Amino acid sequence: MRVFSGLDDFAGAVGEVLGHSDWHTITQEQVNTFADATGDHQWIHIDTERAAAGPFGATIAHGYLTLSLIPMLGKEIYQVDNLSMGINYGLNKVRFPQPVRVGSRVRAGAELAELTDVPGGKQAVVRWTIEIDGESKPACIAETVARLLG
Repeated sequence: MRVFSGLDDFAGAVGEVLGHSDWHTITQEQVNTFADATGDHQWIHIDTERAAAGPFGATIAHGYLTLSLIPMLGKEIYQVDNLSMGINYGLNKVRFPQPVRVGSRVRAGAELAELTDVPGGKQAVVRWTIEIDGESKPACIAETVARLLG
């Protein structure tokens, strides 16, 4: 875990890879819970028998589930101390190049792409790559935008 003492310290890391999270296994329970939360009950996510005979050979995680792991995985990579708060501001770009089969392990890598001044703090653009253990293509590539207020 990389710890920054504040926004000035964080600014020194622009253009750097911040690190990688630990590996986390995607479970069917996790996928089912996400399906219930979003109402997306497509068979490729929740019907294990049908999905086993389908195009991916198993159920797969929702792309948005994979994207939503960024906050959890990111907490293992870095933190910026001495903030009053951090606010999700949006996403610049998201792609899902490879589906994540249930039972696969994923981890995140983060790079601080930009840090710009905004009223009360900084706006951070972080490039995330969600890797799948044993796969050549990543599950997700995304740029998140956050407002970090001092």
